[in-house]
Amino acid sequence: MVRSWDAALERAQERLAAGPRLREAEDERRFARWDLASLVEGELGEPVDPDGLAPPVERAWRERLGESGREWPGGELYRRRYWVLDADGAVAGTVAVDNWTQGRGQLAVSSLYLRPGARGAGLAAGVLDAVYAAAAAEGLPGFRLEAHWSWQQAVRYYLRRGLWVVGWKRALSFARMPQLPPYRVREEHGRLLLLVEDPRRGWVPILAAGAEGGRLRLDETAEYRGADGWVHGYARSTLALHLALAGRPLVRGPQWWAEAWRWADVGEPEGLAYKIEHFERLAREAGRPLASPYRPVPAQQPAEPPQPAATPRPVEPPRQPVTPRQPVTPQQAATPQRAEPPRQASAGRLADSTDG
Repeated sequence: MVRSWDAALERAQERLAAGPRLREAEDERRFARWDLASLVEGELGEPVDPDGLAPPVERAWRERLGESGREWPGGELYRRRYWVLDADGAVAGTVAVDNWTQGRGQLAVSSLYLRPGARGAGLAAGVLDAVYAAAAAEGLPGFRLEAHWSWQQAVRYYLRRGLWVVGWKRALSFARMPQLPPYRVREEHGRLLLLVEDPRRGWVPILAAGAEGGRLRLDETAEYRGADGWVHGYARSTLALHLALAGRPLVRGPQWWAEAWRWADVGEPEGLAYKIEHFERLAREAGRPLASPYRPVPAQQPAEPPQPAATPRPVEPPRQPVTPRQPVTPQQAATPQRAEPPRQASAGRLADSTDG
């Protein structure tokens, strides 16, 4: 049994460093240029040769990227960085793993990047499998990583690899965990079905998403209602991202859209629609190129989260009547009547909504 996440994480890092396809990156400046190439391609859609970035060109790209292009010296203090090697032992890409865990003790993966000529050979899949194997060997519950919505190529790749969608607070969060079984999404009769693997029954459908009148229709199966908490928690968010990438509706109606902000971190499909519109608005404001399959909701803007109720002004208590035949003491006259407490504005949660 793991007693310390830090000790287990350190052993997992050593396993990765000893693997045949990873090598620790000691050249911090070179790694930073490869990281920059990943950002330029992801945010601006322009592939560049990381080893061909002369200092003036590197500065120009960083200025164009703004805050996201800022270099953080001393990165080895919070994560360990690795070169991804091809079959000949040449550097083909990068990956990094944080020196502390995220979520429920998972390894945090970042900077997964392959130069364009090294793609399609299974190198990225091998890296993710190696990270998962290292975590499992040390009793850690898998890994998680993030990708921006605008990085469509990466987002689609992570879904093809079967990663579950576990959040969208600041970016899209993906995870592979032993608590979550393999899943598939397939189209059937115009609907997208989410199926999970059952050891005895094979692939079992748990959610089905279709469209009615331009709105989402989301149906649950008995297997979904009987699923454990992990599957129950992340199935809807995972199917939601598949729907978004297919350009399908994410909103079931005005009442759901008005409540979309409730799932701004993870959960119902409406929450993902709410965040995608936020992500795309930020990208447009930053002048980023945006090729999105998402179809904006043709309805009113979602309601803003309710503001805290204003503190009520104190009410003067009514004075007790005093009559000559029933005198009262000073203490009785000073005793106020009990006032009704102010009612808090209630915000009801939809009955069949699920947090992820």
